[in-house]
Amino acid sequence: MTSEHILLIIVALPFLGSFAAAFFPTRARTHATVLAGLIALAGAGAIAGLYPAVADGGVVLSVIPWLPSLDLDLTFRLSGVSWLFALLVLVMGALVILYARYYMSSEDPVPRFFSFLMAFMGSMLGVVLSGNLVQIAFFWELTSLFSFLLIGYWHHNQSARDGARMSLIVTGAGGICLLLGFLLLGHIAGGYALDTVLASGEAIRASQLYPAALFLILIGAFTKSAQFPFHFWLPHAMAAPTPVSAYLHSATMVKAGVFVLILLWPVLSGTDAWYLTVSSVGLATLLVGAWVAIFQQDLKGLLAYSTISHLGLIVLLLGLGSPLAAVAAIFHTVNHATFKASLFMAAGIIDHETGTRDIRKLGGLYRFMPITATLAMVAAAAMAGVPLLNGFLSKEMFLAEVLETHSGTVIDQILPWLATLASAFAVLYSVRFIHQVFFADAPEPLPREPHEAPPWMRLPIEVLVLACLVIGIFPAVTIGPFLETAVRDTLGDRTPAYSLAVWHGFSRPLFLSLLALASGLALYVAFGKRLNAAKSSPVLGRLKARRTFEMVLERIIAGAGWLRARAGTVRLQPQLRVLLILALGAGILPFLHFGYSVGSENWIIVDPAFAIMWAIGGGCAIAAAWQAKFHRLAALILVGVAGLVTCISFVWLSAPDLAVTQLLVEIVTTVLLLLGLRWLPKRLPDIWPEKRTPVRVLMRRGSDLLIAVSAGIGVSLIAYAVMSRPFADTIASYFMQNAYAEGGGTNVVNVILVDFRAFDTLGEITVLGIVAITVFSLLRRFRPAIESIETPVQQRVQADFDRAHADRAVGDTVADYLMIPRLVMEWMFPVIIVFAIYLLLRGHDLPGGGFAAGITMSIGITLQYMANGTRHVEDRLLVMPLRWIGIGLLLAVLTGAGAWLFGYPLLTSHFRYVDLPLVGAVPVASALLFDIGVFALVVGATVLVLIALAHQSIRTPRVVRKPETQAPAAGEAR
Repeated sequence: MTSEHILLIIVALPFLGSFAAAFFPTRARTHATVLAGLIALAGAGAIAGLYPAVADGGVVLSVIPWLPSLDLDLTFRLSGVSWLFALLVLVMGALVILYARYYMSSEDPVPRFFSFLMAFMGSMLGVVLSGNLVQIAFFWELTSLFSFLLIGYWHHNQSARDGARMSLIVTGAGGICLLLGFLLLGHIAGGYALDTVLASGEAIRASQLYPAALFLILIGAFTKSAQFPFHFWLPHAMAAPTPVSAYLHSATMVKAGVFVLILLWPVLSGTDAWYLTVSSVGLATLLVGAWVAIFQQDLKGLLAYSTISHLGLIVLLLGLGSPLAAVAAIFHTVNHATFKASLFMAAGIIDHETGTRDIRKLGGLYRFMPITATLAMVAAAAMAGVPLLNGFLSKEMFLAEVLETHSGTVIDQILPWLATLASAFAVLYSVRFIHQVFFADAPEPLPREPHEAPPWMRLPIEVLVLACLVIGIFPAVTIGPFLETAVRDTLGDRTPAYSLAVWHGFSRPLFLSLLALASGLALYVAFGKRLNAAKSSPVLGRLKARRTFEMVLERIIAGAGWLRARAGTVRLQPQLRVLLILALGAGILPFLHFGYSVGSENWIIVDPAFAIMWAIGGGCAIAAAWQAKFHRLAALILVGVAGLVTCISFVWLSAPDLAVTQLLVEIVTTVLLLLGLRWLPKRLPDIWPEKRTPVRVLMRRGSDLLIAVSAGIGVSLIAYAVMSRPFADTIASYFMQNAYAEGGGTNVVNVILVDFRAFDTLGEITVLGIVAITVFSLLRRFRPAIESIETPVQQRVQADFDRAHADRAVGDTVADYLMIPRLVMEWMFPVIIVFAIYLLLRGHDLPGGGFAAGITMSIGITLQYMANGTRHVEDRLLVMPLRWIGIGLLLAVLTGAGAWLFGYPLLTSHFRYVDLPLVGAVPVASALLFDIGVFALVVGATVLVLIALAHQSIRTPRVVRKPETQAPAAGEAR
């Protein structure tokens, strides 16, 4: 197996594990833990094995063709910096998985938790290993989606739901900005491949679009990495389980924005716009996070704001623009992940064993939890920047950089003092964490008797704390080679000389570091007791970011409501009128720009029979529009006649594929519409009868007629312009010439659907499945208020029906009242199945195909419903439409993705002749598998809508039934 394939497997494995874990039993926590742990360890081992390939500046590329003409291929790229971040994601993931095994309650659906966690892990790997800007944006949004699910995992908790919603809105909006910035960046560079972009630094910085691209990309990075003023979502995300906080909010998700800034640092940095924007935002975040963290009373709240502060430190270093600052930023990114993840895990143990995270209620835990206390103290000391720990090294590099003059601005002049002040605040909240939790006297008994956590639960913290110590004491031989690889990948020829020695002699950075330590200790001695009484941070405590966010969200919702009240209507017809007018306008625009012309074969032959047939169809259409006001059933019948005329027209014009499909769709939709008529209420009374004058009615009807006539004339003109051209001048000639040569089929329509435009078909069947599930979800618990919409005459008729059929059995079916022979309908089922299979298998060469076969199969199941009722159909046929939809979509996707295994773009088909005994050479195309997926999804979607409608379409008599004889609710349908 080549290294290129390994990258694809590394990214795909977590998603496959997530899919598998979703089907585990709720209590199978051990099995889910083992699966997730093995995937994380396997990925980490694979990434570690690829280190020699990137150690000397090499790059591992895995390119899967997709849309080469648009420079959009599925590309995975492993370089020095992405190797470091990928290893961080996988190693931290393995440690968090082990920790979560003991943290999560046995009452929680733990497999679901690990399913979300592995999906997020795969999304983060996709971000750091993608070699295409659009692909990065795609995985970026996936991280927002799965972090939403993880934050809101305890969905019964209101704060968890609010925090998840807030994080999704903020980071999701930032992701949209990031995508727009990437599109601009790719436009400037002439391609979206990362290698192309990284090689176009001068062109990007010189472009007039550079400020816009920079602004959009920075918005995306700032929202994801919780930079001021978008930092407010991170503290509210602390309602998530502690393993989520330790993984997402210290080591991975919040580092995604930092990763993008590091990745694009060579092409975006070096300008005044970069320096002023990034350094100012980083400095503000550093100070705001540190200041607010001092006054937090919740352990995770303190760690959340300290995370914000340290993220601001990293962003500030990147904003300075110097190569040494970039080195310090990469180094501190790794250091922060180690000590902050261990602190979150320690906070989780404290909460788990004591029942509280309130710092004011904790105290003296060192006597009960000496091992956990020691580990937490070492990690907190690393966060404070104590010598001989990893945090001290990167903090000293930070102080050394802020002492340098970068542009001579006011920021440079005040930066050393503000950086020292922020470092002192970091010491202050670290000392408060240590003293108040482990040594101060507890003011009252704790909710639980504290004790040590299980050894396996402490093991991840021990590993991370050991890393803090080893890196802090032996940095050159531990982190040094890996840091050098990442730095050289980022900076290239601009890589500066730097030292990871523990002792650099007495210097100004060392003096500032010691000053910060001493100042932080002094501040705690002076104000430590007062901090426990603080309800919020002074000055900044008045700025309620959550309140502002909720207010803005309420204003947006209120604005949408106002717009709906002004633009919306009670009736559907005016809304459809607006949509049709917009569609007509969009259709007219090309003709206004390019003009209208017909072909050279501008002849018209009108067959009298054809004209009479269309006159009948047009008359039925007009009559249906008129009858819809009075009698819906009559309107439906007339619409069916117009549809039948359309079918005959397709046959007349030599389009048998369209004719077969149209006829089958007419049958199914007619049955479903008949079932749906029972859901419709009676027509609304005239709300403003005084306004319904003949003139107003004529104007409304006339406008509808004008729109219909305009649409018909427009389509007719387009059809005539196409049909009057020579066949060789149309796009149809290309498909006719290449259908068999490229797609292996003689049915051009089917080859277009499953080969040339298979991606469109995949999108269409996906939408079809979503629509079917949506309809079922809306109708499964809906009960129409029939009594409230019936007229007195209808109520008397229903009462007579109930008295006459009081002994009617629950299992009575449509056939019992339509007088259709049930035996005939049952015997038709195997014939219809054979016919559906026949249409499916012949579709690539003759009229048919997956869609037509799926509709045919649905007609057979519909007949069984009409003969036996939905409940009996489910019991006898085991119809499980959701599985049909899932299997069909999965088969279509896997068929398309199978082309990647042979180095071809997605959905590339292949055909060959296979010699079968006694049969001979038989043409076999891979598109058949795709067509089978279409067939399965169409069957599932149609039957799901049938079940949703049928459960309430037949009016049940108002009689008291025994519980065991009641029909199942719609929600119980399989």
